[in-house]
Amino acid sequence: FDKITDYYLMNAARNEHVKKTLLFAKKQKKIIICDRFTDSTYAYQVVGNKINSKINFINQNYITGSLRPHLTLILKSNFNSIYSRIKKRNKINKFDKLKTDFYKKAQNAFLYLAKKNKRYLVFDSSKNTSELEKTILSVVLKKIN
Repeated sequence: FDKITDYYLMNAARNEHVKKTLLFAKKQKKIIICDRFTDSTYAYQVVGNKINSKINFINQNYITGSLRPHLTLILKSNFNSIYSRIKKRNKINKFDKLKTDFYKKAQNAFLYLAKKNKRYLVFDSSKNTSELEKTILSVVLKKIN
């Protein structure tokens, strides 16, 4: 797809997810854990694919309204670990085929966001250990209790 088409397909999927899943769960006062949200769109589409940031801001606010994460976990990793994990997957998706420069831009975009806001926590996941999992679980449990 063209990058604009891809961007709006991502937004269409987010809109459905927000309207049919997240807002419903929020009304029921459920804890919501979401893999990828507006920060991913910023990192991948705005920074990585050079989608206009003002247009993205307008679209994201229109779709999500006042819905915002209370905690965002960023798992950064060295690129050897990233490529090793990709090779182990049964199915490769379009994101797995991106070049290292793109991944660097995206990772730096996430780290930039993390520097600006206290709701972000950054973990080095280069070594995917049970200790890292326990640390992340502990952080999440403290946040929801």
